[in-house]
Amino acid sequence: MSAARPPLYLVDASLYVFRAWHSMPNEFEDAEGWPTNAVHGFARFLVELIERERPRHIAIAFDEALDSCFRNAFYPAYKANREPAPQELKRQFAHCKSLCRALGLPVLAHSEYEADDLIGSALAAMRVQGYRGVIVSADKDLSQLLDGADEQWDYARGQRWRADGVPARHGVEAHQIADYLALCGDAVDNIPGVPGIGAKTAAALLGHFGTLDALLARVDEVPFLRVRGAASAAARLREHREQALLCRRLTTIALDAPLGDDAPFLRGSGLAPELIGLCESLRFGPMTRRRLHEAAGLDFATSSLPS
Repeated sequence: MSAARPPLYLVDASLYVFRAWHSMPNEFEDAEGWPTNAVHGFARFLVELIERERPRHIAIAFDEALDSCFRNAFYPAYKANREPAPQELKRQFAHCKSLCRALGLPVLAHSEYEADDLIGSALAAMRVQGYRGVIVSADKDLSQLLDGADEQWDYARGQRWRADGVPARHGVEAHQIADYLALCGDAVDNIPGVPGIGAKTAAALLGHFGTLDALLARVDEVPFLRVRGAASAAARLREHREQALLCRRLTTIALDAPLGDDAPFLRGSGLAPELIGLCESLRFGPMTRRRLHEAAGLDFATSSLPS
């Protein structure tokens, strides 16, 4: 029997920073009076993850391509429906990134590629070296990356699934997620899809044809399917063929994003001066400081905090 593939933990950081921003009480401030609720919540999440899993290989992916993503170059309306992050939150994202580095956790961020692309590219690079991915995120887009022993983990709900669990959650196979979203659209990312084709119709069409390419190549067969509104769906597919293909370019996660020098994403030793400074400036309490030091592999008792 072959040895089990070692896990590479790939964390969708932005999801958990935003979750903390919305759920943590706004009673935490740094030394300059700026709010730090998102950093406190994200720090708790990181500590819990490290204490629970003791990851050896891990990468924390952040979104920096909020309006400079390569997708905006060919579709300027991509994510244009989102409000810019307030300055209070932008500061906290920077603190979260610094905290990861102080804990010895490899950080992935790029001005042209989203966190999903960085996660997908890291998984693709490490999979060929014998690793399996554990994608820590509830984002359905990331399910398209699952294959074999890979897992996706909705940490907040305590739910894990592999590729064979995707149909029960989303109605299509893992490898069909990008095609599925190209057909029915994704309002969260301002992706229009094909007008008039909803989730059920998209799933039914892909269940029959397998891929968007096969569907478009055999669109003349669509009116004869036992699918509600099949004739009108065929007409819409003919009319909006190019839009469907454009949307698929938007929904497909890139696997060739630059990853820097962090591979193989080994969890490193914590950086004591940086961690001590962050704990002080962010006004972490003694219990959080102790847990952060332990998560970083540092001796809290011998760390001297600034007065």
